[in-house]
Order: sequence, then C-alpha cells, then structure tokens
Amino acid sequence: MRAVCLLLRAFAIVVFARVILEWIPVSDDHPVGRVRRWLRAVTQPVLAPIRALIPPLRVGSVAVDLSPVILILLLNLLAAFIC
Repeated sequence: MRAVCLLLRAFAIVVFARVILEWIPVSDDHPVGRVRRWLRAVTQPVLAPIRALIPPLRVGSVAVDLSPVILILLLNLLAAFIC
C-alpha cells in the first residue's frame, strides 16, 4: 500500500514538473526539451481524457489548460483517501 501512495505522489510531482517545463521556451533538442518531451509522453495518456472533458479556459487571448491542476488535485485526493 505504501508503494501505491509513493507512486501517486511521485506522479503528481511529474505532472507539476511538466507544467513548469512547458513554460521554458527551448527546442526539443535541448536537454530541458528532452526532459519535457519525456514528461509529455508519460503524462499525456492521463491528461488527454481530462482535456476532452474540460477544454482549456479562455482568458482574453490566452487559453489556460486546467487539466494538470485537476489531475494533481485528484491524485492528492486519492492519496489522502488510500494512505
């Protein structure tokens, strides 16, 4: 059970890291870009269904993607319930 709790919290950190690295404007050939590409590959299968249910929120000319926030909240709630 402890391993499941650790995995849930670790995945929440991975999602948060993806959000932070998405703000850094570097190419995919850059070392940060390679990490970002790996984080996208790991998190995209979980974030895609949430994005399908809740599209990005339009704030003026900017679209804010709430799916990572929702996923982190769900992971933390699940970890609090299980652990």
